[in-house]
Amino acid sequence: MSHTMGFTKVLVANRGEIAVRIMRGLRRMGYRSVAVYSDADREALHVRHADEAVHIGAAPAAESYLSIDKLIAAARASGADAIHPGYGFLSERAEFARAVQSAGLIFIGPDPHSIDAMGNKSASKRLMLQAGVPCVPGYQGRGADDSPTDQDLQREALRIGLPVMIKAAAGGGGRGMRLVHDADALPASIASARSEAASAFGSGELLVEKAVVDARHVEIQIFGDRHGQIVHLGERDCSVQRRNQKVVEEAPSPALDEALRQQMGEAAVAAARAVQYVGAGTVEFMLGQDRQFYFLEMNTRLQVEHPVTEAVYGVDLVEWQLRVARGESLPMTQAELNARRRGAAIEVRLCAEDPSQDYRPQTGRVLRWRAPAGEGVRVDTGLYDGLAISPFYDSMQAKIIAYGDDRKSARNRLLRALDETVLLGVTSNLDFLRAIVAHPAFASGQFSTAFLNQHLQQRQFDAATPLRVALAVVALYLDDARVLREQHGLADEWIGWQSSHPTAAPCVLRHGDDLIRPRLTVVDGRRFNVTVDDQRIDLQVIESTPTGYVAIYEGQHRRIEFVRDGDALWIADGQATSCFRDRTLAPVASAAAGSDGRLLAHSDGRIVAVHVEVGQRVDRSTPLAVLEAMKMEFQLSVPVAGIVESIAVQPGQQVKSRQLLVQIKPDAA
Repeated sequence: MSHTMGFTKVLVANRGEIAVRIMRGLRRMGYRSVAVYSDADREALHVRHADEAVHIGAAPAAESYLSIDKLIAAARASGADAIHPGYGFLSERAEFARAVQSAGLIFIGPDPHSIDAMGNKSASKRLMLQAGVPCVPGYQGRGADDSPTDQDLQREALRIGLPVMIKAAAGGGGRGMRLVHDADALPASIASARSEAASAFGSGELLVEKAVVDARHVEIQIFGDRHGQIVHLGERDCSVQRRNQKVVEEAPSPALDEALRQQMGEAAVAAARAVQYVGAGTVEFMLGQDRQFYFLEMNTRLQVEHPVTEAVYGVDLVEWQLRVARGESLPMTQAELNARRRGAAIEVRLCAEDPSQDYRPQTGRVLRWRAPAGEGVRVDTGLYDGLAISPFYDSMQAKIIAYGDDRKSARNRLLRALDETVLLGVTSNLDFLRAIVAHPAFASGQFSTAFLNQHLQQRQFDAATPLRVALAVVALYLDDARVLREQHGLADEWIGWQSSHPTAAPCVLRHGDDLIRPRLTVVDGRRFNVTVDDQRIDLQVIESTPTGYVAIYEGQHRRIEFVRDGDALWIADGQATSCFRDRTLAPVASAAAGSDGRLLAHSDGRIVAVHVEVGQRVDRSTPLAVLEAMKMEFQLSVPVAGIVESIAVQPGQQVKSRQLLVQIKPDAA
């Protein structure tokens, strides 16, 4: 293998699943890899996969993964002669690329001038307009030195006409982005977007664009080399989004025909040529119902969703990045790529978040992780049993990808893969993903970026159905019986034995804020009757292990997996994942959260702002503080009115889940 640019060891300036994926690519190509890690990631999977690892600082990204000086120092200390930025963090920061090159290292990505040109949405939109690429009507200031003020944005939003999208100029991933339908909401939306953008990207610069209603989000993968060649590898449809962040991605798009694919591909290549682009990049478009498409932005990096393109075109985009970085020509021409396109692939993003609680980020320790496998299934992840998921980084923990000869077969494989996926110990969006992929509207391919609002907005994904409660009660019984048998050496036939007729034993389970009082009758240690809200569930256990059991319910076999952690029982049955807490012997539960006037942090995170002062009167649900967790901001309040009695935190402070933030003295009833 010829290393014409002279690098043999690559530092991966990232973490999580993308770092692991890049390291696998490096190993396959014969390069050594260097991981970097923060205090929070000492035991991370990417550290274990690397040939070497260098500690670079404290858990907050600003003190580790966003520190250019520390990353350059780590490369020098390890002897790495190239740096791959992955995506996120510093991957689209021109100053990082310049620092890498100034240190005599190779940056495996585009040149700084291309990142500069496309890294700011306002500047890139002006450039695309000059290049003749269709753009969404909007306002991004009149020039590079004209950053719109709040007043500018409000004025132009009303001129353009609502609804509009307020967007961070310096970033992506849905952060610093607000959809505004009402003029009265403009000031607060602009302020919130500016704050979130400044926190996520170090710049609060914003722009405003006309919202293209019921559009599809379609992006084109492009690739350029240093010999003037630029190609595209078709499109990815990323229309299923929550909070303007992608949830499901697929290739090819169900909405495109060959003519439109060619038009969008040519527009993407023209956008890349306008900035002399080298390496992997993505040009994103909004596709209207009238089949008109508009430039949104260009991501000057490898995308999260690159595996679906790799599957459909049979290529390795990380390998291409390495080859281009060492000066080689692109491995294929446009005609050769067009001829390689086969089948369809769909990817979902598995995130530590609760879709039933406004996608609230979740932290904790992974008690059990099992990735799906099989023909056409790929999983990119940083998960393993025992991993602690922290609040400092993005909530995405894995990508599950399925490929098939056509979209129907890819979707069927993905559904099976999701049924086989097990993640216990941390609340995730697994059931949410399953509901999306199983939905008839998704199966039809006829949907837009409004998919979730139209079809799944009010869905309760972790509902405590009578059957799910019964499965949990039986799991608790079987686990208690196993412990009893092991501690006292009892024979199996004594488990469940009774000297009288079977009687129903009361249980108390907590599910979220709800207390559930099922009654369990053990017939013979293998047959169980569980009564939940006057509904009787009959289960026969035909197989059990310390980690699960198989039961017959209404003639069907159901395989259950569970794990206990203190009073918490995590349970999965291939269709849903739930967490119950055994409160049978616990004291009487306290009042509903917040009803006593205490505002508690709903997760680990950082206080961005405190909106009130001691002595101030507040109404029910008045915003009291803003918490940032996993790069998202949350307005926090309590369901009571009263007087602010005390404030226990200040902006910039790191807090733990359930830590007291503000105390309200509630008004007398």
